[in-house]
Amino acid sequence: MASQDWLEKDFYQVLGVSKDASVSDIKKTYRSLARQFHPDSNPGDAAAEARFKEISEAYSVLSDEQQRAEYDQIRAMQAGRPRFTAGGGPGGFDDVFGGMFGGAPRGAQSADFGDLFSGLFGGGQGGFSGYREPTKGRDVISRVTLELPTALKGTEISLEGPGGKKITARVPAGVKDGQKIRIRGKGHPSPDGGKPGDVIITVGVPKHQIFGRDGDNLRLEVPISFGEATLGATIEVPTIEGEVVKVKVPAGTPSGKVLRVKGHGVRAGAALGDLLVELQVAVPAHLSKVAQGHLEKLMSALPKENPREDLLKRAGV
Repeated sequence: MASQDWLEKDFYQVLGVSKDASVSDIKKTYRSLARQFHPDSNPGDAAAEARFKEISEAYSVLSDEQQRAEYDQIRAMQAGRPRFTAGGGPGGFDDVFGGMFGGAPRGAQSADFGDLFSGLFGGGQGGFSGYREPTKGRDVISRVTLELPTALKGTEISLEGPGGKKITARVPAGVKDGQKIRIRGKGHPSPDGGKPGDVIITVGVPKHQIFGRDGDNLRLEVPISFGEATLGATIEVPTIEGEVVKVKVPAGTPSGKVLRVKGHGVRAGAALGDLLVELQVAVPAHLSKVAQGHLEKLMSALPKENPREDLLKRAGV
């Protein structure tokens, strides 16, 4: 029970401060001790963990103005008075607290110790909480924008952390738009000796003017002429790396056909995606009379096929 613990524990001695120490001095001392005995700094050390809990319990009481006043009052009542005994005889429970709280006559059955202090301080079952976890420091929130080629290769960025300290972060290759990068322990310090906050960076990757991302693949629309689509051809296609690769277009290629260029997509760890080339047949907007005449002759020589016949049949018309 916390109230009974208060009689048995000298929290000022636990922290090594005087009874008239200011809140600022108490906080400063606690931070120093908490860093020294924190479990993260002493893995597997049971004694350090117990000491850390003892320090935190003392600080939780002495850092709170109301709890500190109540603690001092209890300790003052104990000073110079006889220790409690189970019975109601001289020097017993009734002698110490009976007159103060209007207790029962000497010799009568006294109330439970915890009940007495619960009534005094308005506490319920369990009394005061003795241990409070130190607060984690605030996170630093930042955002960085990378063009698609840079995001695919990965890069190193720098930003200003708490107190103007420079923080360097590695952005992995293949980072996606909206992806978050967390750097642990580089945020704001804890106000009471706990862990520092983190740095959280959100990466923005704006849409590229010609390349689009499809998972670990890249997509690219490439126009081809009517003649290239009909007769077939070998065309040049740009890549995100700034190179040019040659792609073979089969004869009779329809608009919308997708050709796969291996190894020119997004690198994700050891895997490497592909470049998906979507072919779009470009129809001439203007024809000379000579060209129109040749095209009409060609159309008359081609088999009389309706390319929409299957569509109409499946539509039931």
